[in-house]
Amino acid sequence: MNNNLIKTFYKEHTMKTTATVSALMLAVAMMATGCKKADNDPSTGPAQEAGAAIDATAAAAAQNTKEAAQNVENATENAAARVDAAADRAGENIEQAADKAGQNMREAGAEVKQESKEAAAEVRAASDKVGDKTGAALERAGEKLQEKR
Repeated sequence: MNNNLIKTFYKEHTMKTTATVSALMLAVAMMATGCKKADNDPSTGPAQEAGAAIDATAAAAAQNTKEAAQNVENATENAAARVDAAADRAGENIEQAADKAGQNMREAGAEVKQESKEAAAEVRAASDKVGDKTGAALERAGEKLQEKR
């Protein structure tokens, strides 16, 4: 849609410019030739000279229009290429971010697993200490009972 808007604006602008340039060239040609025949070619009159000037002006305007249209087309193609490149870079950035997030999750999972193992080992060690102390207390209690008997 944006491309059509550019082409429409360019077309209207070019048509106005072409009409203005053509009118100016016609006026210049008519003023330059006046209403007399050319001295160097007796078969060419003011109307033929004005027509030739208009034809030359129209050819120049057509060439300018073609060049301007080509410039617009090139600019449009360049813009499309830049948009495609930006989309590719964005896709790559998203993939890299997803990969990094996945790696971070794997690292966090490994860290949690390691911490869980360490915590379990600490609980076992504490349980063993409690068991040892409980056993020692029971042993002392048994010895006291035997001493009383």
